[in-house]
Amino acid sequence: MDTPTRRATSSIDPALLASIVKGDQQAFGQLYDHSSTLLYTLAFRILGNRDEAAELLQDVYLEVWRKVARYDIGRGTPIAWLITLTRSRAIDRLRARAVRGQNATLQLDEAVSSGVADLGPSPYETQADQELRIAVGNAITGLPPAQQQAIELAYYEGLSHVEIAARLNQPLGTVKTRIKLGMSKLRESLRRSWEQGDIG
Repeated sequence: MDTPTRRATSSIDPALLASIVKGDQQAFGQLYDHSSTLLYTLAFRILGNRDEAAELLQDVYLEVWRKVARYDIGRGTPIAWLITLTRSRAIDRLRARAVRGQNATLQLDEAVSSGVADLGPSPYETQADQELRIAVGNAITGLPPAQQQAIELAYYEGLSHVEIAARLNQPLGTVKTRIKLGMSKLRESLRRSWEQGDIG
């Protein structure tokens, strides 16, 4: 089943960004409406703090408003660009915490160990978003532990493959294979959930 929310998120028209480049505030509002739930959920998943995730989201949209002209359709869809931007800024915040002496790794480990499915609904979340969050959480926890760990280190802690290999004391090729296999299994699991109507 397809929902208006999912359709809106997955089909953000690049022309919307072109309008924002020209200063169209209504287009910017539409972009926010179509993407804020997903981006907030991602920021919260990485940071483990609702207030900080909401603050990060404001920063991301401010950056989008100022730098939307840098978006290159050849490098991906608008939603992929927004996700990458949000993830990068969230990881930057985690690293800044570590530099300030806070125990970012412990906080991240606590957020990761709680699992996506265990996170309560955000103030931005619709029923369809909750179903998607739960499906992603179930898909991640359904992975073999080694694949799950490698994916979480890559996507939620922002480590490179080389850094993951060093942290896990595993060969680089093993880490790359675990991430590739894990992502393939996640894609297949979410595709099945989508087809069975578990999402949306």
